[in-house]
Amino acid sequence: MPHEEKYQTLIQKNAEAELGGGKDRIDTQHKKGKWTARERIQVLLDDNSFEEMDKFKLHQATDFGLDKKRFPGDGVVTGYGRIHGRLVYVYAQDFTILGGSLSLAVSEKICKVMDMARKNEAPFIGINDSGGARIQEGVSSLAGYGNIFMRNVLASGVVPQISAIMGPCAGGAVYSPALTDFIFMVENTSYMFITGPQVIKTVTHEEVTAERLGGALTHNATSGVAHFSGKDDPDVLSMIRRLLSFLPQNYREKPPRLEPTDDPDRIDMALREVIPDNPKHPYDMRQIILSVVDNQDFFEVQAKHAPNIIIGFARLNGRTVGIVANQPSFFAGCLDINASIKGARFVRFCDCFNIPLITFCDVPGFLPGTAQEFGGIIKHGAKLIYAYCEAVVPKITVITRKAYGGAYIVMSSKHLWGDLNYAYPSAEIAVMGPEGAVNVVFKKEIKAAEDPAQKEKEMVEEYRNTFASPYRAAERGFIDEIILPEQTRPKLIRALESLESKRDRMPGKKHDNLPL
Repeated sequence: MPHEEKYQTLIQKNAEAELGGGKDRIDTQHKKGKWTARERIQVLLDDNSFEEMDKFKLHQATDFGLDKKRFPGDGVVTGYGRIHGRLVYVYAQDFTILGGSLSLAVSEKICKVMDMARKNEAPFIGINDSGGARIQEGVSSLAGYGNIFMRNVLASGVVPQISAIMGPCAGGAVYSPALTDFIFMVENTSYMFITGPQVIKTVTHEEVTAERLGGALTHNATSGVAHFSGKDDPDVLSMIRRLLSFLPQNYREKPPRLEPTDDPDRIDMALREVIPDNPKHPYDMRQIILSVVDNQDFFEVQAKHAPNIIIGFARLNGRTVGIVANQPSFFAGCLDINASIKGARFVRFCDCFNIPLITFCDVPGFLPGTAQEFGGIIKHGAKLIYAYCEAVVPKITVITRKAYGGAYIVMSSKHLWGDLNYAYPSAEIAVMGPEGAVNVVFKKEIKAAEDPAQKEKEMVEEYRNTFASPYRAAERGFIDEIILPEQTRPKLIRALESLESKRDRMPGKKHDNLPL
């Protein structure tokens, strides 16, 4: 057979490349509870859809004996494939090869698939498992990081970018994930930080473990850097596939619509029982969300961070929507610094990728306190205002109970060009809560009364019924319709259908100046 020897050479070289750093290093990876780069890609993508690129690329460094440590493909596996039948580009760092460290060659491979993702307008997924910069290459490795960062910014708002942290990610390496749209982490086997525990101990004398400093729980709950965490590699990979099922391929497309299996006219009389009679009593806003969306399927984002606001993806009659909701069971649903940033980032993502926004409002105001004021709540709260103002996707709001003061305005009110704004009969829309308002406006009358406590109680009730009523806002056209709770699902679905062809745009400009 002609060229048989050459064919066999290719087969042998492919096998060598697919062995990564060798069987021993693969076994070590498995003992840590981690999969290899190729194993991760195979599970992430549809069966038999992966097409690898640059399989035989080698680094060109010679210092510190690197010329004797060359592996086909170097420390990363790159290529493209499909998820749910749709094109995606992917890289997975290979920890079995020089600890997955980033060389100039590795960065060139990553940049190539990033460029292809942007030019072909398909999502990009990076799987991070690396010891950081390849120190032996010096500034060339740093150049590699910079080249990646530039492409993250070029692709921002063009295609969805997703990062999976499935091992170490430290130093300059953390900034590429930070520039992407969503970050996933694996519990107990992944971490992110700028400087590690040893450096911190040397500089500040603090003692901290890698897990507490930059583990999945830290970044999902405390810092808010990450958006999702999974118990192991397969769990995280399946979550990425689920996320992509809600998203369009790029900024030009609308999200994919699934064939609906839930009655669009379904009503739920149990919603009448969710909101307590006493306005000071909490309730779980998720009860309303789950009742309203298709098949009670809600994919929550950043569930462990800033729990006083809820964000996530769902479907209404098969159409993807982004949901933003105050959570009365935490801080009474007040907006604070973390909630404002969390909400603003999500609203901007949805606007980038043509995902309609559904806002459920029950907010008594911004969280008071010196910590919030000193921390810049004015500036950070403005981010959420800015995000809603600049969003041109369909914006639909349902006020379930409290909507007070500036926080009422922020939560996609009519004044921020909300398209359709609904309110339940239980809604209270006012400058401030009845107790505070009465003590400001009727302070003298209460003080002069024979029974000040009783007088205050009566006036609070009168204020609530007269001035905080949703009918006052409806009279002004600030509320389009007052609806019964059980009507929420069909009303939202019909509203979405009416807004399907909405066209709006911000004025032409070089770029905006978000209050960072």
